[in-house]
Amino acid sequence: MVHARTRKPSVLIIGTGFGGIGMAIKLKQAGFTDLTLLEKAGGVGGTWRDNTYPGAACDVQSHLYSYSFEPKHDWSRKFGAQPEILEYMEACVTKYQLEPHIQFNQAVTSATFDDHSNQWRVVTETGDTFNADVLITATGQLNRPAIPNIPGLETFRGACFHSARWQHHTELRNKRVAVIGTGASAIQFVPEITPLVGQLDLYQRSAAWVLPKPDRPFHQFEQALFKKLPLWDRLYRGLIYWKNESRALAFTRFSWILDLFAHQARKEARRWVTDPDKLHHLIPDYRIGCKRILISNDWYRAVNQPHVNLLTDGIARIDETGIVSETGEHRPADIIIFGTGFRASEFLSPIHIAGREGLTLNDAWTNGSKAFKGISVSGFPNLFMLYGPNTNLAHNSILFMLESQYRYVLSALDALSRYPGAAMDVREDRQSRYCQVVQRGLEGSVWDAGCSSWYLDEHGRNTVNWPGFTFSYRFATRSVDTADYQFLDPVNA
Repeated sequence: MVHARTRKPSVLIIGTGFGGIGMAIKLKQAGFTDLTLLEKAGGVGGTWRDNTYPGAACDVQSHLYSYSFEPKHDWSRKFGAQPEILEYMEACVTKYQLEPHIQFNQAVTSATFDDHSNQWRVVTETGDTFNADVLITATGQLNRPAIPNIPGLETFRGACFHSARWQHHTELRNKRVAVIGTGASAIQFVPEITPLVGQLDLYQRSAAWVLPKPDRPFHQFEQALFKKLPLWDRLYRGLIYWKNESRALAFTRFSWILDLFAHQARKEARRWVTDPDKLHHLIPDYRIGCKRILISNDWYRAVNQPHVNLLTDGIARIDETGIVSETGEHRPADIIIFGTGFRASEFLSPIHIAGREGLTLNDAWTNGSKAFKGISVSGFPNLFMLYGPNTNLAHNSILFMLESQYRYVLSALDALSRYPGAAMDVREDRQSRYCQVVQRGLEGSVWDAGCSSWYLDEHGRNTVNWPGFTFSYRFATRSVDTADYQFLDPVNA
């Protein structure tokens, strides 16, 4: 082992969404000056930069979907919309002077660990190379649009795009529009475009459980109160947190509680949908919570419109002028919009990552994505993942999980600072034991109810969700136990 003395390692972060920005702020505050952020696009914001579709908004309350260390007192609504969330993120970058550390338009293609130098070598699409002692990935889970492989798609003559790559120059007014997918994004943009289009065909594979969204604008006196009484702002945030946190019990142990929400969703559907056939197909046939529960106040009203057609037959192919169903029916379309979500279980794809002795992440994850505390992967020293396997939530704010991970990573870097030149690699047995505990925790949860969802990978394993309370995760990541890791000298050092 190298001799102990203090030197802060150099750090490279991939991504400038909420994860990357917050991690960089905490690193700067802790005195890490050799810091680089690589961003594939021309601006910060991650999913909130990419998803500019009409109606894009968050389904977590504004005061909780923001950094605890950087409160925003003047949120315009209880649930923030995309432009305001992106503006908040950009303001954080400016306030904490992160711009000099960010290199834009640098899409990472590969990251390779060098056993001889104990450094990561990162290469981007431009051919530029970056070296750092520590690599932190903050690429998120919702950054790669999932477009189904439908025969004939390339032959379609009209405009065709994914909701996360919205073509604002495409005129929708009075057009025949086909929307494929009725997930979280479609729930938001369909009500916005329904008044514009001449005809809207909604292709639904499975219905979603949709609950009312308790949203409204904040009054000016409320914003002033948050600003003048910071304690009230913190208390308000705390109340939201604990209200949301209580729902973990329903998802993980007492799923009968969710039946109350299912009753509410059915009641809401019956209230707004007058077409019996539409109503029948809008009520899911799977257990509520097994897939993501959605919130909206105008989804059912939009689908009930007479020029909106809800189609549940599978799609056989797409041709030059429209979509052909599995029953053989051809429906013409001028525009096709995919609301088909993201490749959430393909962590870090398409980046090629190679660790010790050339081990690739794809090989390490042949049987599914695994990470110790969702952060470290055995065989990949000094690599720390934010929002990694089994850290997603169905009941609370991901920013709470990210802030727990910031603290853990900083604790790890403090350990590394005492041993300049060393690299820390999580022990395989500790990682396996931890992942077994997580998977056992998922057994009997509502996500184990048998439905197909984006929570499950190709092996049917839930590699996405955290199976419990967020405060239990925070306790588990309060600091690094160096006994969980082996510290490695450079080869031939």
